[in-house]
Amino acid sequence: MTRYEEDMSVPHSLAPRLAYFVAVARHEHVTRAAQELGVPQPTLSRAIVRLEQDLGVALFARKGRSVALTTAGRTFLDSAEQALDAIARATGSLQHDADPEAGKVAFGFLHTLGPETVPGLIRAFRADHPKVRFSLVQNYGEAMLERLRAGELDLCLTSPLPDAPDLVARRLDEQRLRLVVPDDHRLATRKRIRLAEAAEETFVTLEPGYGLRRITDDLCAEAGFTPRVAFEGEEAETLRGLVAAGLGVALLPPPAVARPGVVELTVTAPRAVREIGLAWRAGHPDTPPVAAFKRFVLARRGSLLPEL
Repeated sequence: MTRYEEDMSVPHSLAPRLAYFVAVARHEHVTRAAQELGVPQPTLSRAIVRLEQDLGVALFARKGRSVALTTAGRTFLDSAEQALDAIARATGSLQHDADPEAGKVAFGFLHTLGPETVPGLIRAFRADHPKVRFSLVQNYGEAMLERLRAGELDLCLTSPLPDAPDLVARRLDEQRLRLVVPDDHRLATRKRIRLAEAAEETFVTLEPGYGLRRITDDLCAEAGFTPRVAFEGEEAETLRGLVAAGLGVALLPPPAVARPGVVELTVTAPRAVREIGLAWRAGHPDTPPVAAFKRFVLARRGSLLPEL
């Protein structure tokens, strides 16, 4: 047994008997406490004796079936009541979060899905589940998957879809990426472009580790070049601003609202899209509100993203 296991063995054995101790202390009578708890009186008496043996102190002075707290018992009672209160609060919080009608869903999503897609999704879901609460997390894909694995998220909308044994991912939709150029750029009069035509351009991109950065690098490689990156950022609309300032071009999903100063070109080759999907932990049971929201999102396959 490790030192930690030795240190924790007594608290672990005490935990089930705290309610017994508090009931006896409150009634100062073993029989009445046993009746309140719904346990046989001999069982309660043995539990209290074992508790005192584990602690190495007398908690009660006995007077027949009546008892009175000792000084050590009064000291221990305060801590025992606090511990039981903490357990009751934690239990209540868990039950509240799992409530089918008013529970909580911890939901992560990409920044680019925040302005339009996620608000519309939650609004539609809450039409039938008006009391379900959401804890919303916006982040890039890899960071969300880490939080998913850590149990901090129940579900996340991400791209690209993870391929890992501990996660489940389902494709929902795809989003076309456009080559965004300044409105005074040599290509700004075009509507369509092959990505290879931008091989000599300076690019602004998301930082390495972001899914969209990986997709950008892969598409450029498929087009036969490595992008010359001048600026790296953390948010797509910031990149669009850098493009408007004439600092480069970018491969980006369509904006929720058109931004002045840029022109967005359809990329005809290679096929420039990113898959959007829903991910969750494999083998992890869902609470009722999470299960309901998961079913709702999966039913939106092919219609998750607004038409832009």
